[in-house]
Amino acid sequence: MGSYRMCMCFTRKFRITEAEPPIDVKEAFAKYAEGGTHMTAEQLQRFLVEVQGDGKGDGSACVADAEKLLEQVLKSRHHIAKFTRHTLTLDDFHHYLFNPDLNRPINDKVHHDMKAPLSNYFIYTGHNSYLTGNQLSSDCSDRPIIKALQRGVRAVELDIWPNSTKDDVNVLHGRTLTTPVELLKCLRSIKENAFSASPYPVIITLEDHLTPDLQAKAAKVTSMFFCLHVLTYIVSRNIL
Repeated sequence: MGSYRMCMCFTRKFRITEAEPPIDVKEAFAKYAEGGTHMTAEQLQRFLVEVQGDGKGDGSACVADAEKLLEQVLKSRHHIAKFTRHTLTLDDFHHYLFNPDLNRPINDKVHHDMKAPLSNYFIYTGHNSYLTGNQLSSDCSDRPIIKALQRGVRAVELDIWPNSTKDDVNVLHGRTLTTPVELLKCLRSIKENAFSASPYPVIITLEDHLTPDLQAKAAKVTSMFFCLHVLTYIVSRNIL
């Protein structure tokens, strides 16, 4: 139940309605609740093992996990410390499935065939990976790049521009007030953190705004870091 004030005089109350569970959620609930209106911990355990892939090989331990999860769902949904009911309704089940704190959307266990060409996969991709804030006036730094790689990001974007004296390469969001960071510093941080969260290839996209001599310098520096030590696929796009 929520409320809002009207005309600074009185308060009206309204009930917040939830979206109706989609058909596939209804079908899953009906299957694992065995046609009933409530799902028990044992039935939830079957769903976790057979659909979510969360089985541990020990049935009793899995049921205990399901009982704990069931209590968390009820507490999250109804905000009551103790419950007389220890089963899930369809709406409780729907709430669980789409609550990122209870049912994380990405399982950190790899279950695909990882021997296919790179183009066969969706890739966790960053954009303006060097920015600490907005695209107009924030600082550029290697810190956001490090954090992204530690989260498992596999594609890092760097916009490369000449520095103020035109003799070195900086990373920044061009023609804005963003403060630059050296390309060398970004590359070093990528090399050191590329595989901290994942063993799979890192893609670096270089949005190239350099003169030919600085392009050669950037290519030399990049190959120095990644030719032998890191499996990296580099895409260069010259839009000078």
